[in-house]
Amino acid sequence: MKFFKHLAAFGFFLVLVSCFGFTKKEEIKINSKYAPSQDTEVAYFASGCFWCVEAIFESVKGVEEAVSGYAGGNTKNPTYQSIGTGKTGHAETVAVYYNPKIVNFKTLVKVFFGSHNPTTVNGQHPDYGTQYRSIAFYKTEVEKQIVQNAIKKLNEEVYEGKIVTEVRKIETFYKAEDYHQDFEKRNPNQGYVRAVSVPRLNRFKKKFPELLKVEKH
Repeated sequence: MKFFKHLAAFGFFLVLVSCFGFTKKEEIKINSKYAPSQDTEVAYFASGCFWCVEAIFESVKGVEEAVSGYAGGNTKNPTYQSIGTGKTGHAETVAVYYNPKIVNFKTLVKVFFGSHNPTTVNGQHPDYGTQYRSIAFYKTEVEKQIVQNAIKKLNEEVYEGKIVTEVRKIETFYKAEDYHQDFEKRNPNQGYVRAVSVPRLNRFKKKFPELLKVEKH
């Protein structure tokens, strides 16, 4: 009996600290007035739970907005529940809207590789599955070359050739349900946010203080 109690407790713990453990279905309408200007560029990255990735990129100066969504798969109109099966081919992806006069694509690639472990196959702890795999998307051949150069350098200097990040052209980006947008900011006391998202964001901030926005007091 004790074994089953421990097993149940462990399962509950996994739900609390899993990005997919959140099953809230009601829609929360995000009151966002953000509209990209003609000069705004957009880049796409996947590196685990999009709640974490969105918060990290939104902390970077020059980033105007980050939107959680799905990309990299072969099915139309994916949902949070469908990609959770691992059968859609999509990964949790963040669209990063940025001002190229303040931050360039090369720096965003630095943020991407500097905020997750690119040697982990299909996941970032504690989330595992193809929907959490590492992907650096590109729109142009110039962006593709920037990503490949970064991988080459990191493989030589840091990761000993172990990087598994996919490099692929962005085809279609599907925005995730409203309740995922700004999730970490709106749910600071949620179990996963406190145990995983906030510590991951803080590690990034400590590592790259020169890239951060000036906080308003």
